[in-house]
Amino acid sequence: MASYREHALEGAAAVDLVVALYDGIMRFLYAAITAVERGDANARRAAVKRALDIIIHLQARLRMDVGGRPAQVLSEFYAAIFAQILQASQSASSAKFQHAIDCVRNVRDAWREVARDPSANFDSAPVHIMPSRSAADPTESASGSSWTV
Repeated sequence: MASYREHALEGAAAVDLVVALYDGIMRFLYAAITAVERGDANARRAAVKRALDIIIHLQARLRMDVGGRPAQVLSEFYAAIFAQILQASQSASSAKFQHAIDCVRNVRDAWREVARDPSANFDSAPVHIMPSRSAADPTESASGSSWTV
């Protein structure tokens, strides 16, 4: 499955990649909920680490000089969702994780709308992504996680 994802994303437009990264955040947060329900703190921490890695990646790629106010708003969103996920993990709260998922989904849906509108998809240059290891298994060790674009 990981190989399929890599090939599906290879050559994708930048906005499609952003949507895929938001999907990844949600996938790892659902894995964190599952870990909370099982009482598996290690799996919860690993899933949270992977979700936070993606958020860090997205925030680090913001271009404030080009993006202006929308980039600033996204930066604030990433900081807020980062803090919310940390609080959810610290309290092992499925409800807080679900709230974070709902927030991420709202922003992801906005990116999906951008992806559907060819006139809005100004950055149509293909983007190549290669995760440092399989993104399919949120229970993998979280150490050394990084994404490259």
